[in-house]
Amino acid sequence: MIGTSPLAREFWEFGKSATCPIYDMHGHMGVWHSIYFPRADAADMMRTMDECGVRMLVFSHHLALFAPDLGNSLAIQAVRQYPDRLRAYCAVNPNYAEQLASDLAAFEAHTDAYVGFKFLSDYHGIALSDERYRPAWEYANERELLILAHTWGDSSLDGPAVVRQMAERYPRVKLLLGHSCHGEWDAAVQLARDFPNTYLELTALFDDRGILEKFVREAGSDRMLFGTDLPWFDPHQAVGALLSADISDEDRHNICHGNAERLLAPFLGTSYLGHEFK
Repeated sequence: MIGTSPLAREFWEFGKSATCPIYDMHGHMGVWHSIYFPRADAADMMRTMDECGVRMLVFSHHLALFAPDLGNSLAIQAVRQYPDRLRAYCAVNPNYAEQLASDLAAFEAHTDAYVGFKFLSDYHGIALSDERYRPAWEYANERELLILAHTWGDSSLDGPAVVRQMAERYPRVKLLLGHSCHGEWDAAVQLARDFPNTYLELTALFDDRGILEKFVREAGSDRMLFGTDLPWFDPHQAVGALLSADISDEDRHNICHGNAERLLAPFLGTSYLGHEFK
């Protein structure tokens, strides 16, 4: 079904919307082994963002996730190169306790760049509930930071049962469920219902017919966030799926920018966002 709402028609005609900026809350940056990304660095990613109206990308650098000798330095550099378009998650690899301690010690020096943390448990082979993650969880909980956690259905490391433990333990964290416990959609909805600081992030859902509508109907569009894994997935495809879903334009505004603006307001300020939040 091709969307025909006023917002959809605006996107179809102009490629973006003047009234509906997009905040991509799940991005990456940089090369990746064995895969060619045609637009993987910050400058090229800006081109993709400009084409489809992505006002801001919140990301973790690939090398920050897997090269502890480099850490998050490349992400910080990118944000400071494009301070109006980028914010970073401090990537955490709990296999390297010394690097995590160093990142936490330096976090306050980079509050212009960071909004919270990125956890990638399935790739790092360590459960979200593992003691090695605890310093970052506690730090984020104390400061009410965002945590974007990779979550996947049927995973013993970051599946719904583990996510529930962490949401109960750290209620002040703004917990973004990357991929929304992919495949265990009912469990993801229940997590959003049970924990007011938990959000369903939509990367990898846009090719699953009916899941957007299910989430809006059962969890509410005020608990959903646009994300693409850029440069892994093209935001054009995600925008097209969102515009063609059987949901309202109000829902689309919530998903594209309204919810993200509320989450990012403490980090960006209302002058950037253009209006006040309560």
